[in-house]
Amino acid sequence: MIRLDRSDDVFVLTMDDGENRMNQVWLDAMNSALDEVDGASDPLALVTTGSGRFFSNGLDLEWLFSGEADMPVFVAEVERLFARVLAAPYITVAACNGHTFAAGAMLALAHDYRVMRADRGFFCLPEVDIKIPFTLGMNSLIMSRLPATTAHEVMVTGRRFGGADAERSQIVHRAVAEAEVLPTALSIAAAHAGKDRNTLGAIKERMYDETIRLLRNSPGTQPS
Repeated sequence: MIRLDRSDDVFVLTMDDGENRMNQVWLDAMNSALDEVDGASDPLALVTTGSGRFFSNGLDLEWLFSGEADMPVFVAEVERLFARVLAAPYITVAACNGHTFAAGAMLALAHDYRVMRADRGFFCLPEVDIKIPFTLGMNSLIMSRLPATTAHEVMVTGRRFGGADAERSQIVHRAVAEAEVLPTALSIAAAHAGKDRNTLGAIKERMYDETIRLLRNSPGTQPS
C-alpha cells in the first residue's frame, strides 16, 4: 500500500492502493514511512506520489461509515498527519499523478511544493457538496497555502481544477506532462535537500504556528 524508496538524497513515498483512500491501515503506514524519513541522516527531502489515476481520493468514507471507526477521532488523527507534513524539517514535494481530492488535496497542500499532471486528473475540495464541513485546522491549512481568492473558490464551490487551471490559480507550482510529474518533483526536492533541518523546522513551525496548532489539536469532524 505504501512504498518508500530512496533516490540519492530524496525519499520517494508512493501510495499504491487504487484510489489511495485514507483509513487506519493507510494512516499507520504513512506515519511509519515518515518515521523512517525522520530518522534518516542528512541531506534529504521527500516526494510523495500516488499510482495510476489517483494521488489520493481522500477519506475512506465507506470504511468510516461502516461503524468500524469513530469518524471525528480518525479525522483528528489525519489532521495531525497534515500537521506533521506541513512542519516537516525537510523540503516536501507532492507529485500529483492523478486525481487529488478532498483530504487528498489537503495532504498535497501540506507539502512545500506541488507538481501536477497537466492533461488529466483534477484537484478538488468537494466538502461543500458531500456535506462534510472543514474543521478549523483544515480551513487554516487551505487558507495558508492558497491565495485568498483561490481558497474561497475551491472551498465554497467544490470546483474541479485541471492541471493548467491549477497552475494558473497557484494551487500547484508546475503542471507538466504525465511522464514529467515525478522527475520534476524529484528535481525540485533534490535542489533543496541540503537545508539544515533544525533551521528549516523552526521556520516552518513559526510560519504556520496557528495552522499547526489547530491541526494538532483538532476534535475532528463529521457530516453536517
